[in-house]
Amino acid sequence: MQAVLNAAVPIFALILVGFLCGRLGAFAREATDSINRFAVYLALPALIFTTMARITPAEIGQFGFATGFAGGIAVTFALAFWLARRRGGSMADASIEGLDAGYSNVGFMGIPLCLLVFGPDGLPAAVIATLFTACVLFLTAIVLVELDLRRGAGRLGAMRRVAVSLLRNPLFLAPIAGLGVGLTGLPLPLPLETAAKLLGGAASPCALICIGLFLAQESALAGNARQIGLLVVLKLLFQPAVTALFVFGLFDMPPLWARAAVLLSALPIGSGPFTIAKLYGLQTGVTSGAILISHLVSVLTVSALVAWLG
Repeated sequence: MQAVLNAAVPIFALILVGFLCGRLGAFAREATDSINRFAVYLALPALIFTTMARITPAEIGQFGFATGFAGGIAVTFALAFWLARRRGGSMADASIEGLDAGYSNVGFMGIPLCLLVFGPDGLPAAVIATLFTACVLFLTAIVLVELDLRRGAGRLGAMRRVAVSLLRNPLFLAPIAGLGVGLTGLPLPLPLETAAKLLGGAASPCALICIGLFLAQESALAGNARQIGLLVVLKLLFQPAVTALFVFGLFDMPPLWARAAVLLSALPIGSGPFTIAKLYGLQTGVTSGAILISHLVSVLTVSALVAWLG
């Protein structure tokens, strides 16, 4: 539990800082949008780019792990999406809920926990998990949101608008560019790499402070308790159960990789979905509440899993 607390407490602290700033009036309401836009258009793309640029062909070659972990994300996303649509939500809203349910906090918590539980051999698994979470899942949600929001001008017109919007979206371009650099083995110039790391380092703090500001300014949990509870259950219990079924029962891989897949899939919801929810004005209350509650509950669930896997 101490290891999980060490990873989770900084997250709570940054959310609390944002919450207190909002309550004490240190930032105007407009600051939430401004900080979030900085995260979306500058810091988060830089973080995703540098992460993807470290991906190597050898790491992607772990087919069993990649398929099992991605399968857990896909099934969880699909279930959350279907439940939201059945409830009457739009495709865009359902996409955000699917993103919430499948988006593990692999960057902030996954890497240090894998190093602690599995040692250096667990690091490649965390990097591949970051690829599917920050690249594949993120891009899928953005495309679905854009498809829903750009409807109304005919199919061809909608597709053209979606394509133009995506080509202007740094969150769409950054992972593709970073993955291209990683797979080709092209070295990044040191000044560019350093600048990108400095900028990317601001992504998580900005997103977490934005969540705190939003919670202070809005009644995020009011009226959303059922949706938030469902997303937390899907994220912390359903996704790791599905992933365990895949990695232990369907796909062949080294035991360490199988255990790492389950641990990474059991992590709470990362801050990334909130930046998208806030940018598009979709499910912000549900997303911010689910991120907060999932981290609180994960202190128990992930601690129990770490004890078992360790």
